[in-house]
Amino acid sequence: MPRDPLIGLVGKPSSGKSTTLNRFTTIDPQRAIGYLQIKCACARYDVSDRCKPNYGACVQGKRSVPIELLDVAGLVPGAHEGKGLGNKFLDDLRHADALIHVVDVSGTTDAEGKATRGYDPSQDIIWLRSEIVRWIEGNLMEKWGSIKRRHVALKANPVETLQNQFSGYGSTPQTVARTLDRLKLKEPLEHWSNETISSVVNAFTDEKFPTVFALNKIDHPDADKNIAKIAKMQDPQSIVLCSAISEIFLRKLAKQGFVRYVEGSEFVDTRDDLLEMGETDGGGLKELDEKLKTRIENLKDMVLYRFGSTGVVQVLSRAAQLLGLVPVFPVRNVHGFGAGAGNDKVFRDCVLVKKGTTVRECARKIMGDAPLAYVEGAGGVRVSEDEVVEVGKHDILSFKVGR
Repeated sequence: MPRDPLIGLVGKPSSGKSTTLNRFTTIDPQRAIGYLQIKCACARYDVSDRCKPNYGACVQGKRSVPIELLDVAGLVPGAHEGKGLGNKFLDDLRHADALIHVVDVSGTTDAEGKATRGYDPSQDIIWLRSEIVRWIEGNLMEKWGSIKRRHVALKANPVETLQNQFSGYGSTPQTVARTLDRLKLKEPLEHWSNETISSVVNAFTDEKFPTVFALNKIDHPDADKNIAKIAKMQDPQSIVLCSAISEIFLRKLAKQGFVRYVEGSEFVDTRDDLLEMGETDGGGLKELDEKLKTRIENLKDMVLYRFGSTGVVQVLSRAAQLLGLVPVFPVRNVHGFGAGAGNDKVFRDCVLVKKGTTVRECARKIMGDAPLAYVEGAGGVRVSEDEVVEVGKHDILSFKVGR
């Protein structure tokens, strides 16, 4: 099944970006599969016991859906000028539909990721955006004279003209249209000032690269003041507090049988905890030595109880919210939700599509160029191809092939 869209992870060296990426399943050095937690349609129809996804997992109606992540390497000041791996960084960046910017809020690494003390991590957010804007604006201004002349000669509209320039960044005409709608410009494109062009590029950057700020290393003593400063500068909905190293540590202990831990949870149980709760065998967990017990208690106090989770699972969920992703469940049988005759497993597949996607676009994404006769929704109701899919509405679909 398709695993669009693509979410890019960015961050300076030593910010914890690699640790965050290691929490996911690695495909190659630059790509990984993360698992987005959603409410599965199986809970709606009380068939959770028969929900067996082909990819990911579903436990009591909470489903993990695969989504592809890209490690965008080479982030240093001056990337737009080609410094460091600047050209590669920006070339990789254009493929992303949204960004997760991992920011070291401990203040113990400088702009280039070198060890220091008292660094202001809010500057990392400022200069990352500056690199992207200056890259796009520089490319646009270099050709602006010929762009204006062509625009006038062809009597084109601004969306067409800008899409020709922005398509290399993974833009669509809809992206450009939303950008211009934000600004409500009345002045003809050929008369735009440098300030207007700059405002267009800034609005396009917001539209094309919605960003979640993963404020990492939240258990460091200096983190609080840095978090407070960033919180005043950014939309609170774009911020997630996290401790990537804590998530990796807990997952490792759970895999080794020392603790019971559910990803994204604020709870972690040891053998002693489960014995106190009445599980006579301690959940089958192994005994912890004093060093591990102390470390787990500290992690509970400094991260889980204080912040509610390690934040790593929530980072991916927040990126999906920014993109407005809608889970769609293609099925063969719209009454039993199975994959076909003789198979009682339900909701085997789930595809993530962007907000505003139509049933026709879903069909093309899932079925390719196969001719479509009609589409049925839950209960066998015919669904128009022009309908927009939403959570709980037209999100369970059966595509009937034919002419």
